[in-house]
Amino acid sequence: MNVIVVGAGAVGSLFGARLASGGHHVTLVGRAAHVRAIQGGGLRVEGTAGGTFALDAVTDLAAAGPADAVLLTVKAFDLGSAAGALGRSLGPVPTLLTQNGLGIESGVLDALRRAGWSRAEEWVVRAVHSVPATWLRPGVVRASGTGEVVLPDPASRGALDASIKRFVELLRGSGFSVRIAMDFEREVWRKVVVNAAINPVTALHGVPNGRLVEGPLHEEAEGLLAEALEVARAEGFAIGGDEAAGDLDRVLRATAENRSSMLQDIDRGRPTEIDAISGELLRRGAEHGIDLPRTREAARAVRARAAAGAPAPQA
Repeated sequence: MNVIVVGAGAVGSLFGARLASGGHHVTLVGRAAHVRAIQGGGLRVEGTAGGTFALDAVTDLAAAGPADAVLLTVKAFDLGSAAGALGRSLGPVPTLLTQNGLGIESGVLDALRRAGWSRAEEWVVRAVHSVPATWLRPGVVRASGTGEVVLPDPASRGALDASIKRFVELLRGSGFSVRIAMDFEREVWRKVVVNAAINPVTALHGVPNGRLVEGPLHEEAEGLLAEALEVARAEGFAIGGDEAAGDLDRVLRATAENRSSMLQDIDRGRPTEIDAISGELLRRGAEHGIDLPRTREAARAVRARAAAGAPAPQA
């Protein structure tokens, strides 16, 4: 298949490399320095299933050519503009969203409809993934494990089933562990609850995920986890405390060497996804009359750190 990855940061580049190793023609759309490095010497992946991969790379989506599938891997705050550019450059094509947070699909669908995609809801597939990827420098990313990709059950999604099946085929055929979830929205909330506990703590203290396994940082993460769980339950998702604690411990240990995406954004002086994660929890919590003091303070501190443009201190 011809695959275009829009937003070739750490996650997008790693997905692109694995798809290319599966025999697909992959074009990465990314920032100029990263594109130049890939054009000059290929994409280098360090760590798990590492190597150097020959991929096409461009800075302009309009130059990426036709596609059988698109991975939209930009950060949540760039989704609207990226989806608009996608809609203007290509006709309807199965499109996978990999972002963290809540309310991801709605803005993408609106932007694609405005750009001319009819029945956009038949083409856009949300994924939940735990593939650990770290940006090292232009042309180089690191994989700290394999993780999995969770997709909705095609049989439950009506006209979207063909697009989901395309990504099941594409990802499994390229070596990804793919799990089909009957209750996909619950999987989204499980990921959000864990992200809300891990990402702000790692971003504020400048530590990899494994440093949250125990001690004061673990207690800080547990406090955020408890508040996120309260909102999830108010939204109708009965996630148990033991289940959430188990998810947190599993992710911390499986990605111990990884620097969270929020920490990587802080390190690179870029905006973070705090609004799509903690900000959405605060908004929805307010709708249910739930006060989230730990989440509110963590969101405030992450926004301040990002606005200052300074790397997180090393704890």
